[in-house]
Amino acid sequence: MNNAIKTLGIGLAAACLSAQAFAADVTIRLAHLNPEDPFASHSGAMAAVFKSLVESSSNGEIEVQLFPNGQLGKDNEVIEQVRSGIVESTISSSGGMAQHYPLVGVFDIPFAFPNIGVASRVISKDSEFGKKFISDLEGTTDLKVLGLIDSGGFFAFTNSKKPITSVEDMAGLRIRTMTLPTHETIVSSLGGQPTPLPWAEVYTALQTGVADGQMNPVPIIAFAKFDEVQKYLSVTNHIITPYIWTMNAEFYDGLSDEHKTLINWASEVATEAGRSMSRVIEASDKGLPALAKKMEVNVIPPAEQAKFAEAAQPAVRKLIEEQYGAPGTEMLDSLLNSIKEENNF
Repeated sequence: MNNAIKTLGIGLAAACLSAQAFAADVTIRLAHLNPEDPFASHSGAMAAVFKSLVESSSNGEIEVQLFPNGQLGKDNEVIEQVRSGIVESTISSSGGMAQHYPLVGVFDIPFAFPNIGVASRVISKDSEFGKKFISDLEGTTDLKVLGLIDSGGFFAFTNSKKPITSVEDMAGLRIRTMTLPTHETIVSSLGGQPTPLPWAEVYTALQTGVADGQMNPVPIIAFAKFDEVQKYLSVTNHIITPYIWTMNAEFYDGLSDEHKTLINWASEVATEAGRSMSRVIEASDKGLPALAKKMEVNVIPPAEQAKFAEAAQPAVRKLIEEQYGAPGTEMLDSLLNSIKEENNF
């Protein structure tokens, strides 16, 4: 995106947002990509809980305005708006954050997390690794991290061509990925053709055949209604990535101590609500059972998973080492050590 277009986009967002502001002492505009319904997505739940807690506990001193469903633009564009101070806060995917903080790609080492319990403990503001990751992100960008949460669970592959039961079945499939080199490498190392596209274009790309398939956690597959345009779902559990909740650091620093305390605990509670909602969606008739009514679902057994890992893990590690250098390698090793420690918890 050239600077003129970026400036125009930020200006339009500012005009749209300023028209909605009203007379609270403090206004927080919180954007995210997913549905507003708190029972449909983790970020919807996070935003709803945060708004309720902050507005009620501040006695109306703080108003929280919500902008779900990517209303303010693509993920990376909204992060730019937060960094510029046009928007106060956003809950972002790793794909959007990667364009501002590339080291988020270390989470994409395939088959590193043994289960969702370990993933939940590691992908957290309170974990040893979470603190290290957040400190580096905040030191690299002008953002304050309010929450760190998984994107909805482990990723599965969907496609419109055939069941994926082995690495060989990936050959030639055009798989939509986030605009992340690590995700593209995962797909290409398995024999597929990575097709990087922004979130807003995914459904149409699958519907029109621009992409044969995609990869996402089950809750995202469900609320995005990919079962309408995909026939096969393969539970591979190959990666689990973070959503990162950020706020403009200058805005946060300018708050009163009382308001900072409120924002801190409200975002912590809201993040836990989002984490719990993901698990509820996965386990309920809104998740895999609902998808299985319209899609052919298969689970990749451990022996076959090992073959996926053998093909993809070295390729992604090599990419991280080459593209991100010593800082990326050190961050990756720190993540892997944290996973190992938490797995022995």
